[in-house]
Order: sequence, then C-alpha cells, then structure tokens
Amino acid sequence: MKSPLLSLPGAVPAEGPDEGVAAHYGDLFREQRALADGTGFVDLSHRGVLTVTGDDRLSWLHLLITQHVSELPAGRATEALVLTANGHIEHALYLVDDGSTTWVHVEPGTQGALLAYLESMKFFYRVEVADRTEEFALVHLPAGSIVNLAEGEAAAVRETPYGRDVFLERGRLEEFAAAHGPAVGVLAHEALRVEAHRPRLGFETDHRTIPHELGWIGTAVHLQKGCYRGQETVARVQNLGKPPRRLVFLHLDGSEVHLPGPGTPVRLAADGPDGRKLGFVTTSARHHELGPIALALVKRNVSVDAELIAESTAAAQEVVVEP
Repeated sequence: MKSPLLSLPGAVPAEGPDEGVAAHYGDLFREQRALADGTGFVDLSHRGVLTVTGDDRLSWLHLLITQHVSELPAGRATEALVLTANGHIEHALYLVDDGSTTWVHVEPGTQGALLAYLESMKFFYRVEVADRTEEFALVHLPAGSIVNLAEGEAAAVRETPYGRDVFLERGRLEEFAAAHGPAVGVLAHEALRVEAHRPRLGFETDHRTIPHELGWIGTAVHLQKGCYRGQETVARVQNLGKPPRRLVFLHLDGSEVHLPGPGTPVRLAADGPDGRKLGFVTTSARHHELGPIALALVKRNVSVDAELIAESTAAAQEVVVEP
C-alpha cells in the first residue's frame, strides 16, 4: 500500500517494514517535538486492518489470543498476541470493539497470515473475519492532541495512553491530512516508541521470543484467563522460571556519527568489540532530547549495572524487564 500522502511537500519514503509511508517530511526533530507536544498526526496507512463481526466475535477471539476480551466494553482499546504452541510470539494485535465490530490493526504484511489462521479456527462460531486493508487506513493522533473528529469521520478509534489510533476510509486520507496536519513521519513515531520502551513485532521479536522477554505480560497477556495456544509456556515461565532474555533501553554515545542498526551485537564494554556477544540491538533512533537511543535484547543474567557497547558504541543500559 503506497500512501497518497507521499505526495506532500518534503516527504521522504520509508524503507523496510514501513515502506509505503513517509519516513519524514524534511525535519525529523521538529516532527518529534510536534508529536511530543500533541500536534500533527502520523500516517500509518501501510498497516494491516482486519475486522471481526458476528454475535460470537469476542467470546471466540478470547479463546485464540492472550488477552481477556470476552467482556471487552465497547470503545476500550486493548492489545493481544497470538502465540505458537511453544509460546513464541507469532502476531501482535491492537484492538477495539465498537459494539458490533472488532477492529484490529497489525504489522504491515502480516494480515494475510493472521486472517488465514483466524479463518481456520472459526468452526461453528458465528463470526466473520475480513481483511479490510484496501478499504481502511490507520492514522495516529498523539497524546494531548486536541483534534476533534467530525461525526462519521472515523470508522473506529482506539484511545490509548500514547494517543488515538484512528481507522478511516482509505479514500479520506488526503482530506484528513488537510484538516488535521501537519503530517509526521514514522521515524519520529518510532523514536517516541523507543523512548517509551514499547516493543514492536518483527523489531523486538524473532522466531523464539516469548512475551515475558519484552514486558508484554499484563499489557498484552492476561494471566488469569482461560486456555489459549501457547498458554502452558506462559504459565510455566511466569510461575516457575525466568525468560532467557530481557529487553533493555540503551543510551548511546552521542559522539558517534552512525547509529548501530538492528542486529548489532551487544557486549560488555570491558571485553571490547571482540568480546562475547550478550545480545543485540533491535531498534535504534535519534531522539530530539535524549540523543541516540536504542532497544536491545540481552541475556537475562547480564548485570543491570554492566557497561555495554553496541559494536563499538558505548551504551548505558536502563532496565525495562527485570532480570
């Protein structure tokens, strides 16, 4: 999906998983400050959109995902995961129910596989699942935004501590931008996500990530709900053990010109660039106030006081998930 907002002045296309929308519109730090101040919006129209309808939609979803949604009130935002049988993270879902339809947005390109899984689990339940990505787009209004959405302007809205996720008809993107700009690129949105220590599927996850490693217990995983695929692993690690890795936030040396990219090895500073690999960078960003920052996954037993390096860049760690 290529956004029509890439035609706005100064738009520079994003690459990789965020291809299809703007990375920035010419001034990354100005755009970050705008978001932090509650102004502008982020074009996330490349994300996948699914809907679930039918009388059994919430009780059925409750059986399949990690979150308790069987009595989810209309208008309340939540997030959830779909796990493999071994408890590894397969999908991340961001949901809201409007009383008749459950709206879901997911990482770009993952909606097809998620739809196929949900379709395979319908059985006798009164539910219909649809990929609505071609019809509906997602935009994000930051926390503190005073934008008043007109009646009928949005198909659904997710109110979160970080702002509002707005589902709107894809053909109304340019109209929305004209009414509620300025547009802000995904790089600014990502910098604030890293600052807030919020994990993202495909960035902080790999094929063996479990929810405990990223701090998704509580926010996306409900520990007192009934059975779902992968629950045994979740319960065992929660009650009897510790996850093998933990998410950390890194303050990077600001004198370095280049940011350490995803996959950059993390080691003890005392061991130098040839030391034993203890983890890797998952996302890095340049923040308008904090300077260069990153999220990384490291081995659980790495001391919280250890001085680290990402390749050759000094990195002071901040605990996100307790060891």
